[in-house]
Amino acid sequence: MGNGTTVQEFTLEGFPAVQRLGRLLFSVHLLAYLASITGNVVIVSVVCTSAHLRTPMYFFLGIFSFFECCFTSAVIPKLLAIFLLGKQTISFVACFIQAFVFVFIGAFGFLLIAVMSVDRCVAICKPLHYPTIMNPRTCTLLITACLAVTFAFITWVVVKVSRLSFCGPHVIPHFFCDLGPLIHLSCSDTRSAETLTFGLALLILLSSLIITIIAYSSIVVTIVRLPSARERQKAFSTCSSHLIVLSLMYGSCVFIYVKPKQTSRLESNREAALVNTVVTPLLNPVIYTLRNKQVHRALRETVCRIKMSR
Repeated sequence: MGNGTTVQEFTLEGFPAVQRLGRLLFSVHLLAYLASITGNVVIVSVVCTSAHLRTPMYFFLGIFSFFECCFTSAVIPKLLAIFLLGKQTISFVACFIQAFVFVFIGAFGFLLIAVMSVDRCVAICKPLHYPTIMNPRTCTLLITACLAVTFAFITWVVVKVSRLSFCGPHVIPHFFCDLGPLIHLSCSDTRSAETLTFGLALLILLSSLIITIIAYSSIVVTIVRLPSARERQKAFSTCSSHLIVLSLMYGSCVFIYVKPKQTSRLESNREAALVNTVVTPLLNPVIYTLRNKQVHRALRETVCRIKMSR
């Protein structure tokens, strides 16, 4: 990050239009944050402790929930400090660490969603070969590959942006450090950084979307061929929650990142980012457990074990 910058810290603008409602907004977002963390931690705990959930589907779900906790924790605590204390400054290094963690976990989440789509495809289209294909070694290799690819690409783009010159102003029109607003603040030539950021976002979103579309196309074809309506309904119910999460994630992230010019619509990006960082992590535990009888059973068993241990 040795770029000769004269800016040692940035100021996060937050939501100036509603800052007078800081205490109320703090309470609302704190409740949403605690609910999100609690829900995802419960899912991780149940997946780790329940013998009924030792399958690839729940292995991926547990990892997804763990990273959802990290994802929202990278952003929301600073937003809470802005609402309650008005602490809007963030150091140069802390800002880029926050940007790296946010973008890294977000990008990994899309690749993980694609892996979960492939898992559902194999489970429904090749049920007899599912245990052989999606064995523990394969699952571990898929997660490792996603982490390695994401880390390499995100490190590249974040280092590229951090080497830009920031001469001022140092006010970020956002409630956290994101790459688009940071590029917008730079006083050097940002064309290569904008192109790299846009290309990387397009690559990750499109690759994961194409894999997901192919997987679900195969699932739909297989479900339509099932002989009974009950079997079709059962097969589709295992994918419905996944599809809801997909629509929330892709909708907000495509709106934010897939724009050739990152300086456009920065104001509206804040609302879309709020959905991505607060609403989606809050809804995911509900979506994945509301209609899942296996998770319900595992939760009841966990509660019974806790009561018996007292």
